[in-house]
Formats: sequence, structure tokens, C-alpha cells
Amino acid sequence: MKRRQPTASPARRAAALGTAIGAMLLAGSALAVDYPVTSQQRSTAKQVAQTGVPLSELSANAPDSYTVKTGDTLWDISKLYLKSPWRWPELWGMNLDQIRNPHLIYPGQVLLLDKSGGRARLRVGQQIGPDGTVKLSPRIRTSALGDGSIPSIPFHLIEPFLNEALIFQGNELETAPRIVATQEGRVLLARGDTAYVRGEIPQQREFRIFREAKPLRDPATKEILGYEANYVGSAEYVRQGENRTGADGKPEIVPATFSVTSIKQEAGVGDRLAPTPAREFSNYAPHAPQSPLSGQIVSIYGDALTAGQNQIVSLNKGAADGMERGHVLALWRTGTRVIDKTDASRPTIKLPDERHGMLFVFRVFDRMSYALILSVKDPVKPGDGFTQP
Repeated sequence: MKRRQPTASPARRAAALGTAIGAMLLAGSALAVDYPVTSQQRSTAKQVAQTGVPLSELSANAPDSYTVKTGDTLWDISKLYLKSPWRWPELWGMNLDQIRNPHLIYPGQVLLLDKSGGRARLRVGQQIGPDGTVKLSPRIRTSALGDGSIPSIPFHLIEPFLNEALIFQGNELETAPRIVATQEGRVLLARGDTAYVRGEIPQQREFRIFREAKPLRDPATKEILGYEANYVGSAEYVRQGENRTGADGKPEIVPATFSVTSIKQEAGVGDRLAPTPAREFSNYAPHAPQSPLSGQIVSIYGDALTAGQNQIVSLNKGAADGMERGHVLALWRTGTRVIDKTDASRPTIKLPDERHGMLFVFRVFDRMSYALILSVKDPVKPGDGFTQP
């Protein structure tokens, strides 16, 4: 692994003003080193790597230096320095020579804010004490997520949903393998119990258990955009089934055997199985859509009627509409309809929609997406709108 040691020399640090945390934000997943960089991000970073941004774009309390701590996220650090965290390329120019292996940041590294010439730039360097000694000696390394680097957002908030929250384009669960019987005739299955399954079972060891998929309809058109499966738990393939001839000479069906390995809610006869995909561990790069993008909240994940900060919602836009993982979106509260009592005719008027939160898209399907509510003032409900920030 190549490592680069920054020096404490002010001249050397000044020469590195173009080095970017934006590049650090573009860290790839543990399974794929390269992270897609949009042409707009690249163009913006190339421009501001030399010029920086106006001081008016900084947060009011942006610190001159900041030491990265365990538990920090890149979103938190962006918000610390910028009024609009998703506009990170405007402050942090990318290291275009090494964009295929973007730099990450780690606890102990020091971020230095340079505000010379009426422009702001942010770089990574060493903090110098009053006596000229080096307080810290941070390192910039190239590596994949999972080695202690700072994530873009609080990963623990979305990690459980990466495999649990699933939208099917059609109702594939209707033909998926199904639980037909339980161990000793039990009504409900718990962890460690045996389930007997029939259907076309893929050659795989680990499976997820789902209950009936519910259709998700566009709030405006009422068109079915996908089917959200209700996650029940997970199971492990134990023994294959077979079709054989019984002792009486008649055909006999023997179902496949599965062991329930984890449970979120009790499983039972009729529940469906789907192969468990490869785990996703991506360091998402927060960025705004390149072109106008708007839509509505379709549903709140789970049984809640409304949602708040750190909850998951489904959106009526997906990859086919230009939605990408890492998109940051503005959340809008739909204006209510009220009667104008000041008018003798008592007309019904609709109050303006009000912006009151932020969304972070972390999983994208063909026509829908899942997003994390980063911040919100009022409860979020289906039908509320979103736009580019």
C-alpha cells in the first residue's frame, strides 16, 4: 500500500492547497475500488482546486483547523465547513492524478482551512504548535472502506436495510420458493428451527425470508412502481428435496430442508425465500443531482404512518429517472388546504409547499429508491415532495 507523509513545512503545505477531501469522499466500496465520478464533479473540482470558493459560502463557525475524530462522518465534516454540505466539490478540489484510488481520511488527521485572497480552500496537513513543533503527524493513505477510514454518512443507520429493504420490479415472490411445513408442525418458526421448502431453489447456501410483497403506488398517478417485500429473517440451505416413489409405489414429494438462522419476526408456512445478495459496504459520496430531479415519498419503511430523522422512506424515482446512490435531496412538506376566512366567499386556498429537511439516497432500483432522512423539522408522510437541493 502506498503512503504519503505530509511535511510540517508551511511552504510544502501551501503547495498542496489543491489536494482535496472531495477525492476522499469518492472512496469506492470494499468490492470495487473505483467509484464513479460525474463529469460535473470533475469539472467543478478542477476549477476550484486552484481558485477555491468565496468566504461567503463557508459556515459561520467554520474552524481554521479540525482534527478528525473517531465517529466523525464526511457529511458531518462537510456541514462543519459549508452552508450546503452537498456542495463539497466547490470547496475541495479533487486530486485528479489519483482519482482512480481516491484518498480517504482517518481519525487523527488535521484539516486546515486556508482563507487567503478572499477565497477558501481546505486541505489535509499537520498542525503546528506555537513553539513550531508538530502536534500530529497524520497520514494520507489509499485504501478501501473497512480499515478505519471515516465513512460518508453514519453507516450503521443504513447497513441493516441494504439487504432487508427490497423492492421487486414485479411480484417475483409469487413464484419464489415457499415454506410448506415446519418442524413438528409448529405454527411459527424461531431461530434454529427447521423449515421445509418447495420450489425452484437456486444453488446458494444463504437465503432471506420474506412475507407477502405489497404494491407501492405512485402518489400522483397511482401506477404500481414496484413491490416491497416484508423482511422476516434469514435461513440456510441444509438438504435438497426430491421427487421419488414411495413405499406404496406412488409418487412422493420430499421438500428441501432449511434452518432458520435469524429472525426479525416469526416465520411461518407461506413465507417466501430469496437468495441473499453479496453484502454492500460502500462509502457513498454525497452529491446533488446533475439535472433537475423531483418526486414524492411513496411510503415509510415499516409500519409507521409518519417518519422522522434517521428513518427510511421510499421514493417514486429510480435509476430510470437518473437517481443515483449518494444523491442528496431537499425534502418538502406539502402545503395544506385551508379556507380563507378573510374573503366573504370563503374560498379554499392551498398554502405553499415548505422545504423542511434533507434526504440521502442509499439504494436505487429501476423505478424507485430508498433514502435516509438526514434532517427534518416536521413528520414526513407519503405524498411529501423532494427536489434537488
